[in-house]
Amino acid sequence: MMAQQVLQGSMVESYHHQFASSGLPFGHSQHPELMEIKCEEVNSDEHCLTPEPPPAMPYQQGSPEEHEMERAFLERAQNDSPISRVEIPIETSVSPSGFSESNMANSSRIQNVVPRPGFSALHRLRKKRKGQRVKDPLDDLLLKTLTSQRAMEERFLQMEERRFQRDLDVEERRMQLEQRRFELEREHEFRMFNVFAQMLSILKQSHSGSSSSLAMPRGLDFSQALSEIAGMGGGGGGDLQELRARPLTERRVDMHGFCNPGDFQRSPYLSARGNIANVFRGSTEEGYKAYHADKYDEDKNPNGIINFGTSENKLCFDLMSKRLKEQLTQTDMNLMEPPLLQYPDWKGHMFLREEVARFLTYYCKAPAPLKAENVIVLNGCGSLFSALATVLCDPGEAVLIATPFYGGITQSVFLYGNVKLVYAYLDSKITGTSTRPFQLTVEKLEKALQDARAEGVTVRALILLNPQNPLGDIYSLSELRDYLEFAKRHELHVIVDEIYMLSVFDESATFHSVLGMDRLPDPQRTHVMWGISKDFAVSGIRFGTLYTENQDVANAVGSLCYFHGVCGPVQHKVAQLLRDRDWINQVYLRANHARLKAAHTYVTDELKTLGVPFLNRNAGFFVWIDFRKYLRTGTFEEEMLLWRRFLDNKVLLSCGKAFECSEPGWFRIIFADKTHRLQLGMQRIRKVLEEREQEILAEEKEQPCQSDQDGKADSTDEVIFVSRHQEPTCAGSSNLGDLIGLLQQQMRSSDWLQKNTAEQFAQEKPEIYDVFSKLVGKQ
Repeated sequence: MMAQQVLQGSMVESYHHQFASSGLPFGHSQHPELMEIKCEEVNSDEHCLTPEPPPAMPYQQGSPEEHEMERAFLERAQNDSPISRVEIPIETSVSPSGFSESNMANSSRIQNVVPRPGFSALHRLRKKRKGQRVKDPLDDLLLKTLTSQRAMEERFLQMEERRFQRDLDVEERRMQLEQRRFELEREHEFRMFNVFAQMLSILKQSHSGSSSSLAMPRGLDFSQALSEIAGMGGGGGGDLQELRARPLTERRVDMHGFCNPGDFQRSPYLSARGNIANVFRGSTEEGYKAYHADKYDEDKNPNGIINFGTSENKLCFDLMSKRLKEQLTQTDMNLMEPPLLQYPDWKGHMFLREEVARFLTYYCKAPAPLKAENVIVLNGCGSLFSALATVLCDPGEAVLIATPFYGGITQSVFLYGNVKLVYAYLDSKITGTSTRPFQLTVEKLEKALQDARAEGVTVRALILLNPQNPLGDIYSLSELRDYLEFAKRHELHVIVDEIYMLSVFDESATFHSVLGMDRLPDPQRTHVMWGISKDFAVSGIRFGTLYTENQDVANAVGSLCYFHGVCGPVQHKVAQLLRDRDWINQVYLRANHARLKAAHTYVTDELKTLGVPFLNRNAGFFVWIDFRKYLRTGTFEEEMLLWRRFLDNKVLLSCGKAFECSEPGWFRIIFADKTHRLQLGMQRIRKVLEEREQEILAEEKEQPCQSDQDGKADSTDEVIFVSRHQEPTCAGSSNLGDLIGLLQQQMRSSDWLQKNTAEQFAQEKPEIYDVFSKLVGKQ
């Protein structure tokens, strides 16, 4: 019986059923093979299913029919022998193999006491004892496992479907970009042919000796063909051309329209100057008001506005707080003496001016030690601009500055000193002597100065920003000398703002300070500014310094320091900070430059992924970005709409109009921020640009219209511009040198010549190449 329960194969079961059906009596001598199998199964340890007896498993008792069979079996045994009247207990629990002491005892009692009944009755008894097992808890566990596996498989299929759809979207986006790239290459090709045609026309004119304008041969008017093919029409860059065509006085009215109190509603509580300041602040502070009312905070306000508009370094708070706050207990930073709590020399305490002179001598690489008496300390460079404009210019006079430029200068110079600004417009085109976009040249300064003087405007000074904000340009020594020589020729003061001089974060770029020049062309009219707000990431500590060798200017500015002084304890702490040269060089500057470079790389990589052109520079906290292709029309109104779209999506940028940029569509983004804010801000920018692009594409599909967008470029080193307005409209409007410069720029901006060789053209279009060869042969 034990062997019968251990063996669970189908062959053994069928074997038992054959015996049962044969009706052989149980007491009959059994088959020898059966006996061997039973002994082998019971006595052999190798065939045991478990190393030890498994736990007993309960079963339920049989049906009434089975009880009836049992009684019949007992009655039959009773008839065979009186001694056989024994009770055979019905087991309530047995092990899976039937191994139990009670079963063994019962089995021996049956075999020893009574004759063996028929096999069919014994089979029924075994079947009854086997019973019906209760549901195993492992079955529930297996069911749950299978259910979880099925749910995981369904989830996996859903994720695969989403991934497939995302891949389709990415591929569609890639195809759109490829199509756009192909269109830009076609436009670029037409531009190159246009320049070639105009050069040929000029050469033909010079060869014939005719000074009159000579019409281009029929079939070579690529400008008209390009306009018809590209759908450009005649309006590309029209606003800019109209702006430049207007007189300087009219342009200045547009730029400072708020200067005329009659042009806006006056407040009865303010003076004329107060009304101007009120309107001016209201038009420039809208974005910052919204930001301060809804600031982003990772924990308290994660849906707030991220500020990429204010030029602040937010990467080195840990370093500066450790130096300025945690070390306040040290005597060098926490000294408090009576002179620090009293009125100082209005130019600044002498100990601070001496330390500033040593600091500038070291970091500006001055050829000789700078003098402390030439140093003046004020509460920020904005105050320095106001003071210098007041002491150098009379009301109504002007200073010359190249655009785009930091917009805060307008507030400092115009609002306080009532001094106008004359703009030398820089733009993205590269022609003539220009070698990079928005390059400042002496020719542009000369033109702006002469235009102003022709209209009766007196220009007293020139403002230079080095490194330049918002472009990030660093002027070379030769460029600085050219600008200073220009100013000397026209007896102009030069105000040089070098507030980002220690924020050049790439070793490949070299900063040259005006104070490091061997000889200044006009030292009495050269004034250099610097402060700690940018380079030391403490814009909340208002500290700026001016270095000038002109004592008249120094004394006049010093008189105004009464209104713009720095408190004594702050002067002491700044002096100690500037004196700690080892900490600055070994700790702060190394960490600051590395963090600025990493943040700049992240933002520019994101722009490259979006296919957005930008100026790739290595100084400052900002990137100058070209969003012109996201404007429906090339106007400043459309630029403002895009700016508001960014603000509605909780990211604050600075638009080009705030820097008096002459081309609508340029924006400045500040990258000197923590990684998590950069990532979230760039996600919001990407969302706005993608939505804008889809809107423009939908409008173009509905109604093909004139495109006012300049072509974008994907350059990673230097943004490449293919704007339509940079091209001469006719051969007579430009000289050969300008055309050659434009052609060189067009050749640098693409690999068209490498892709379109004569051999490749002959292979791809042999019929056209044969016709072209025949024409060349005839000529």
